[in-house]
Amino acid sequence: MPEKNIEVEIRSFISKEQYEKLLEFLKENSESVKEDFQETHYFDSEEDLRIQKNNHGAKIWMKKGKIHDDFRKEIEIKINKEDFNKTKDIFSSLGFCTEIMWLRDRKQFNWQDIKVCLDYTKGYGYIIELEKMSSEEEKEKTLNELKQKLRELDIPLTSKEEFEKKFKYYKENWKGLILKK
Repeated sequence: MPEKNIEVEIRSFISKEQYEKLLEFLKENSESVKEDFQETHYFDSEEDLRIQKNNHGAKIWMKKGKIHDDFRKEIEIKINKEDFNKTKDIFSSLGFCTEIMWLRDRKQFNWQDIKVCLDYTKGYGYIIELEKMSSEEEKEKTLNELKQKLRELDIPLTSKEEFEKKFKYYKENWKGLILKK
């Protein structure tokens, strides 16, 4: 059986009203997996290298490819939550600086074998994300499945250009955006 190490995901910006409506729908029609608050640091590295502390632990991870690609190989190492600051210090000592920090409330569900996340990221907005791990051979089929599920939820797919534009703005302004009340 082929290894499922390709993360296939799609996401869309949603309004606060859509978020609340989707939250009610998912509470009634899916399995709630977890609620989480995440602090994530993206480092200024050639690869998409990150560390994250959340309610349940911490991790170091790297994603190959570009940030809004539909398919990316992912390598993840779980660490103790208590070691998060030491990990951040190690990366800093190696010359990596936090390029972006995200503060995100996430509600995760399992809906028809798809990981669905409803996120509110401070200074960035509300997002729905659908994700499924796939093999290299099945990634296009998996992507089409996720797009169909998003249509079933009556949510239009946000273009990569819009995500890139909003990401660029956040990247340049995150410090001020997350300090706002």
